[in-house]
Amino acid sequence: MAAHHLLLLLAALLPAAATADPDAVQDYCVPDAGGRGRPLELALLPSYPCRSPANLTAADFAFAGVRAAGNFSADTGFAGVSVTPSQFPALHTLGVSFARADLSAAGGVNPPHYHPRATETALVLAGRVYAGFVDSGGRIFAKVLEKGEVMVFPRAMVHFQMNVGDEPATVYGTFNSENPGIVRIPATVFGSGINGGVLERAFGLSPAELRRLEKRFGPPKTKLSEMDD
Repeated sequence: MAAHHLLLLLAALLPAAATADPDAVQDYCVPDAGGRGRPLELALLPSYPCRSPANLTAADFAFAGVRAAGNFSADTGFAGVSVTPSQFPALHTLGVSFARADLSAAGGVNPPHYHPRATETALVLAGRVYAGFVDSGGRIFAKVLEKGEVMVFPRAMVHFQMNVGDEPATVYGTFNSENPGIVRIPATVFGSGINGGVLERAFGLSPAELRRLEKRFGPPKTKLSEMDD
């Protein structure tokens, strides 16, 4: 019950969604990063010129990085591979990105999170997945998805996925933004360094309970609040 109340509260307090990606002014623009062999920085993509179409081949528009699962979390049984123009440059200016999510058998979970700049459609490629989202009015929409079924998660709505089958599950997600962003609720709330008094009062936690959650979701990287001094 407490977890349900947390989802309702967070859904009601989410910031307004950002505007959509700008319309493309050409067929495509595979950025020319000067032969760099590492992922491109999304923030720098507009500064790169487009490669000449005459020098492109079909291989520039194909990507093999989601053929296998990513690294699984021991805590959640979740493995994710996100693909934006940083990993797949041909997506640049097309207004789309995608991801592969794998859930270990019997309880693997993609914890509650949201994408501030994109709506997501999630296709179950294997397994049985309990998935859903909470709207800004606090109403939850959730059901078990079978292989071949799709669910849509509206932009900036908290959503989640959990394997409820006996076999590993795989979900393929697509986004209507090349940079959808992701805000992971547990880590954001309990691992970002929010003043402990705020969290204890907001969620009815004892100091010991809060310390346990902060330990699990990691210490803050920096302290930006004067109350933490």
